[in-house]
Amino acid sequence: MGKIDHSGHRQRMKERFLHEGIDKFSDYQVLELLLFFGVPYKDTNGLAHTLLDRYGTLSGVLNADYYELKEIKEMGAHASLLVSLIPALAQRYSRDRWRGKPQIANTNDAGMYSASLFVNEVYEAFYMICLDSQNRVVMPVRMSKGTINEAMIYPRLIVENALRHKAAMVILAHNHPGGSTDPSSADIEITKKLAAALAVITVGVMDHIIVAGENFLSFADKRLI
Repeated sequence: MGKIDHSGHRQRMKERFLHEGIDKFSDYQVLELLLFFGVPYKDTNGLAHTLLDRYGTLSGVLNADYYELKEIKEMGAHASLLVSLIPALAQRYSRDRWRGKPQIANTNDAGMYSASLFVNEVYEAFYMICLDSQNRVVMPVRMSKGTINEAMIYPRLIVENALRHKAAMVILAHNHPGGSTDPSSADIEITKKLAAALAVITVGVMDHIIVAGENFLSFADKRLI
């Protein structure tokens, strides 16, 4: 029996994407289309359903471990690498949109820039965004990864990095993966301690942004800073 030719279906899916974009695709169709480029000459519909059944959501599939994906029947090294590449590429793309030294003019700018640092981030992380005297971004510095608490964020390291990058002002930012943007009492307390430590070297804290998915909260807007 000869091989089934799926080229017609693949071509129709590609043309649909080119004409309609991705918004009208279901999650399994998005995966099916993506897998065309990692699993040649085979029907990827069933594999897309298998992945969604296993990981629950499209983001769950894209954030799955490469080595775990590779063990799934019909995935293989190429398709697994392709799927693993997507979150990293999305994060790189989001950051590249802010290339150069963007100026942070208001809390919305602060929130949008901060959100770009956490694209596809599945763990809680903390950044200090160093600004120059014109409120232009000098460097986003990743200070920690993991639950944000006093033991993880050392004021001394915050001060050292602010001095190293000659910051005139900083924005603090962390994320709540899968949660709400509401600040915890620990978030508020560590913000006060970091602001006090930075004040000693005359570096101000413009804002503290909490990012949760596509949403963010500004401490400045809420008058928490």
